Amino acid sequence: MNKKNILITGGAGFIGSHLCGRLAGEGHHILCLDNFFTGRLQNLEGISCRDNIEVIRHDITEKILLEVDEIYHLACPASPVHYQYNAIKTIKTNVLGSLNVLGLAKRIKAKVLLASTSEVYGDPKEHPQKETYWGNVNPIGIRSCYDEGKRVAETLFMDYHRSHRVDIRIVRIFNTYGPHMCPDDGRVVSNFIMQTLRGEPLTIYGDGNQTRSFCYVDDLVSGLIKMMGNEKTTGPVNLGNPDEFTIRELADLVRKKINPDIAIRSMPLPHDDPRVRKPDISLAKKTLGWEPRIPLTEGLDLTIKYFRDSCNN
Repeated sequence: MNKKNILITGGAGFIGSHLCGRLAGEGHHILCLDNFFTGRLQNLEGISCRDNIEVIRHDITEKILLEVDEIYHLACPASPVHYQYNAIKTIKTNVLGSLNVLGLAKRIKAKVLLASTSEVYGDPKEHPQKETYWGNVNPIGIRSCYDEGKRVAETLFMDYHRSHRVDIRIVRIFNTYGPHMCPDDGRVVSNFIMQTLRGEPLTIYGDGNQTRSFCYVDDLVSGLIKMMGNEKTTGPVNLGNPDEFTIRELADLVRKKINPDIAIRSMPLPHDDPRVRKPDISLAKKTLGWEPRIPLTEGLDLTIKYFRDSCNN
């Protein structure tokens, strides 16, 4: 196999750390770049000591000069708690960070993949969501720094491809979960697991009938790697699990696995929270030969074990 030099921005984050581990395990030389705002060194335990991984502390909103063959651009806080903490920094990361990554890719003629998001669809009026759907996004809401930031990032990637022939890939990532999630990131899977482990009531926003589709991180990483190696499309391509669950169904499943006696409390639905979310992955199946393999109940067992072990250490 041809060994490559690969830059992963946001490489110490939840998804990025799994991607670093997978690609390093395949023998590639990995440059893991992160400013450690939400990324964590502990996510790299067991792999950062390898000869073929370099960890670089750097903020991608500042330019950097490197020589690599491929770039996975994952840098950006991805949970509402984190990206709303500093909304201006979030949109800078999406816009300036993408400009810096694309400028680098143009100079060194590297392939570059953007980790976009299902949030570009907003509160969708199409269900399930196909890549051809343009979305229903509030441009001035509290989630806009992330939603619109990723939409602008997609625009920049396509314009660099059209104007400068940069070899791009765009994936839209739907809800992903698994080990290395931050326990306090505000995402529903980590929230429910941590609340149950602590013996606290599970917090459900709204009536709990809003739906999400949950993809285990190992499946998602496989999709990213397949997309980078794909020569048939620039994207965007949806990556996610099309199995749909209500938030209340997820809460009941987590309670059943940890403590069935845990209570549930209801809170008002956050502003601009989408009512439904489910990917149409027909394009990923056709062009990448990819679909998720790990069902929610199995992935939750692995994730619960990770959080249990983390709490005990």
